[in-house]
Amino acid sequence: MKIVSVNVGLPRPVEWRGRRIMTGIFKEPIAGRVAVRRLNLDGDRQADLSVHGGVHKAVYAYPSEHYPFWRQELNLPDLAWGAFGENLTTEGWWEDEIHIGDRFRAGTAEFIVTQPRTPCFKLALKFDLDDIVDEFLQSARPGFYLAVAKEGDLAAGDAFERIHEDERHVSVTDIVHLYADRNSRPDSDLLRRVVEVEALPQAWREHFRKRLV
Repeated sequence: MKIVSVNVGLPRPVEWRGRRIMTGIFKEPIAGRVAVRRLNLDGDRQADLSVHGGVHKAVYAYPSEHYPFWRQELNLPDLAWGAFGENLTTEGWWEDEIHIGDRFRAGTAEFIVTQPRTPCFKLALKFDLDDIVDEFLQSARPGFYLAVAKEGDLAAGDAFERIHEDERHVSVTDIVHLYADRNSRPDSDLLRRVVEVEALPQAWREHFRKRLV
């Protein structure tokens, strides 16, 4: 389990379908050690802080294992690390193995898993594909957001080690399935565990609390 690539980028204006949009989705791999701050990595920023960034979305991680699927699906064999706007491209962890509230160490920094990614239209902008947002959600390959529990530094090649496993065992995939299957009857035991996970942002917990019957 390790970090394959560390990717950063600053917001920049992009002309897309007659609109001028500021976005930080374009990330590039960076060499050497990178400082991890409370709200982001050095050299990285988010454009629209109303929906991106903040304490619960300080760092975005995406499993490298998903890249072969997307390279084939999008017919982009040279799709590079950071293509989905992730800060950390990881190896060895899948969303169904990672729980909300799990704590990870990479380099000298520590992180807490907070939520899956639910992409906005800027993913469509990045690839100029209207249907990629829905496809991304339906693929069950969302990646996961991290809060910074301890500032430090990290680099590509560092171990990505779980140092605490949340006792409620609500996986990132569990949240994705509950969110996507809004019209089906949910597992009430899972819902009860979900709303008790303190690391899950309040808006998510309130959303699922309303579904408890």
